[in-house]
Amino acid sequence: MPKPGRLGVGIIGAGKVGAVLGAALRAAEHAVVGVAAVSDASRERAEILLPGVPILEVQEIVERAELVLLAVPDDALGPLVQGLAKLGAWQPGQIVAHTSGRFGVGILHPVRAAGAIPLALHPAMTFTGMSLDLTRLLDCSFGVTADPAMLPIAQALVVEMGAEPVVIAEGDRTLYHAALAHGSNHMVTLVAQASELLRDVGVDAPEAMLGPLLRASLENALASGEAALTGPVARGDVGTVAAHSEALRELDGGSGGDILEAYLAMARATARRAGSRGLLRPEQINGITRALESPGGGPTPEEGP
Repeated sequence: MPKPGRLGVGIIGAGKVGAVLGAALRAAEHAVVGVAAVSDASRERAEILLPGVPILEVQEIVERAELVLLAVPDDALGPLVQGLAKLGAWQPGQIVAHTSGRFGVGILHPVRAAGAIPLALHPAMTFTGMSLDLTRLLDCSFGVTADPAMLPIAQALVVEMGAEPVVIAEGDRTLYHAALAHGSNHMVTLVAQASELLRDVGVDAPEAMLGPLLRASLENALASGEAALTGPVARGDVGTVAAHSEALRELDGGSGGDILEAYLAMARATARRAGSRGLLRPEQINGITRALESPGGGPTPEEGP
């Protein structure tokens, strides 16, 4: 016997996120009534994660669904919502949820104007678009934004998918998303840059060398915050920082490229944060700043190596 309150769910966007969340809602005994999938990859993903669910046109999905999940790119969300509003597609009482991290429910104003219920449900997770994501959802948080009266609906849907709802205010959505992008996306860039440097010095399997170090660093940072900070900047080792920046400047014929830019920016930020927390003396911060500013900006005699 089906659980009470089960909904007919329509998925618009069978990308990695939409297909996985559709499968999670289906596992919670909601009925997925249709999915919109344009590319060959999205159609194949829908067939694997949502077997038996018909692939339909967008407007037909909206007509059939009690819950419409909009899992489309950020820049496509507004035009899609407005376009469907012009067609008179949104229905009173219908639940419309998007998965964008950047936006709250303001972008769903045409949905509210039609008498439907707008929700923002953003999973704070990277997706592969495969079934293993369903297991990862169990450790995942969702940034949830909704009108106060509708917040329990948003929270219940997230809980049913096995995840943890965290309420984010409408005006905080952009900073919320920036925090996640800064931590996740830029970590991938840093790992790629570190791997490139190790290959340049003859390390055949940089992932084997970096794996234990980075996993320990991440676990320590999550457990202890900035108390886990270590390395030459945090120790005030001006000579080492100067040597690093000089070596990186010599890459690519002296340009250093994006690796140098990232190292300098992160070293400066690390020095500022370490200084503000009393981990570095002012003269150490000044020495590190000089070491990062230009070639040959190493320690002065009084600073030492």
